[in-house]
Amino acid sequence: MITLAPIAAAAPAAVEHLLDAAFGPDRHGRTAYKMRSGVDAIPELSLAAFDDAGDLVGTLQSWPVELVADDGRIAPLVLVGPVAVRPDRQRDGIGRKLMVAMLDTADARHADPLVLIGDPEYYERFFDFTARWTGGWQVPGPVERHRLLARLRGHAPLPARGRLQAQRAAVAALR
Repeated sequence: MITLAPIAAAAPAAVEHLLDAAFGPDRHGRTAYKMRSGVDAIPELSLAAFDDAGDLVGTLQSWPVELVADDGRIAPLVLVGPVAVRPDRQRDGIGRKLMVAMLDTADARHADPLVLIGDPEYYERFFDFTARWTGGWQVPGPVERHRLLARLRGHAPLPARGRLQAQRAAVAALR
């Protein structure tokens, strides 16, 4: 049985260990890490998964980012990820359970549109993320264009061209 809780219920060192196990210790150089640099995760949209023994087996974190359009407009978004599952528990549905819980909360809160870097076949099929709107978006590092995905729910269309970055307001609040 898997129990979900706010990510604050997990020890930060355990979260880091899980992320290293799932993605490797060189993960900090990835584009998604650069996009959220300098901001804290959104507590309401960041979760931990524990097994019956109370061991951390999965996490999902979400971050405040923004799309700065070429014309200067700013559209707030939520960057989803990493979705991490302990390697020996992958394919047990833990990542999917984390995503469903986070999406339910995001939809109930009318959260900003969501963006992630991930497998388009999986995230579009199960969670309605698509690369349809993201082709003209720039990110602070390399990305396979078809893996930059967005999910809109009742929001006005996002700018077709712009740059993704950490939300300036969130960065300023941390100073």
